Amino acid sequence: MTSFDTSSPQLNVWRAMLALAVVFVMLATTGWTALRTHRESSELQTSLDKWRHGSLHGLRLPDPGADPARLTRFFATLSAHDRTRLVHRYPLAVGNMNGAPVDLRYRANHLALEQERESERRRMHDSRLSTAGQQDAGRRMRRYESLLTPGRQILSFDPEGTGRISEVFGNLTRAQRISVVVPGVDTDLLTFQKTNRPYTAPVGMAKALYAQERATRPATRTAVIAWADYTSPDGLGVDAATGLRAAEGSLRLNALLRALPGGAPVSMFCHSYGSVLCGVAAPRMPRRVTDIAVAASPGMRVSKAAHLDTGARVWAMRDATDWIQDVPYLELGGLGHGADPVSAAFGARVLSAEDAQGHAGYFQPGTDSLRNLADIGTGAYDEVTCAGGTAACRADLPGAKTAQRA
Repeated sequence: MTSFDTSSPQLNVWRAMLALAVVFVMLATTGWTALRTHRESSELQTSLDKWRHGSLHGLRLPDPGADPARLTRFFATLSAHDRTRLVHRYPLAVGNMNGAPVDLRYRANHLALEQERESERRRMHDSRLSTAGQQDAGRRMRRYESLLTPGRQILSFDPEGTGRISEVFGNLTRAQRISVVVPGVDTDLLTFQKTNRPYTAPVGMAKALYAQERATRPATRTAVIAWADYTSPDGLGVDAATGLRAAEGSLRLNALLRALPGGAPVSMFCHSYGSVLCGVAAPRMPRRVTDIAVAASPGMRVSKAAHLDTGARVWAMRDATDWIQDVPYLELGGLGHGADPVSAAFGARVLSAEDAQGHAGYFQPGTDSLRNLADIGTGAYDEVTCAGGTAACRADLPGAKTAQRA
């Protein structure tokens, strides 16, 4: 699976030394972290602050960070008119509030997107901005136009910085199975969806998975979330070599998982640096998370799957042409993400990624990798194809076939 023999201890030592040398040069030239620029008070924070000081019929509104169950009960007591009033008063707060009804969040985020679109439209013609600034405003305005397409279900939206967002495909409230796609580096509002190579971006990944799940189990109601609601590392710099962004994102991810409606089983599909985030989040994921599948992983910040401290099944896959295999699987002083998830010693259930190409081809329709992810997402464990044509990844699964697949 690797492009050269990784069994040599001397080679592994040299690879580790080279990787550390590169990292230390980056630290010396860029600092420990390349923090992105944020305003002192973001629009989302302003909306949340207004909510905290707001009232309805003379009564204080609940803490927007309260337990999702409490917020769910609060919204259940409101009339349709009062819900609409809150959406129009605090669109960003409601649109990002775990515990608010998902349909209400869609409406709130639609309104917030309309407001941001008009703001960027004005900035496009603001003479105080440089040409580059006006062009950036145009790109964001067009992205907002796309996100406002009728039928799109935006579950969260934060325009701050390069932006955070998540989108739902399917009926999240009525779903019998829920899948969450967690992408890796360079994920933001502008890269959330791509026209060129669409299946390398969160929207394309989630749409492909949703379509494959429906083809796999047509009678099963599924929903897929394209979750880009964290600040991902910017390129393959220092942030990508540490767990800082993963730790920050894990809090946001688990907050979402605890607030998902109903009790349907949840499967996590974590790509590249997204698998680092899922590894950090795993110990605190709710019990309804039954599966964590990682693709193109640089590591999950543990040495063994058992150390993730989760009751979920842990799956891993890597294509033979993926460059990630040549990244040293180590962790030293917070740099690197630990053991290789497809190694035998790690202990994950290793899946076939046949026909996937490169680092970003795992959600391409027609690949073993996508079919396997859909099988997991729908609970069709007897249909998964293990790496190497064996049945090892299906061992000890209730009802799964243990004979070698043709």
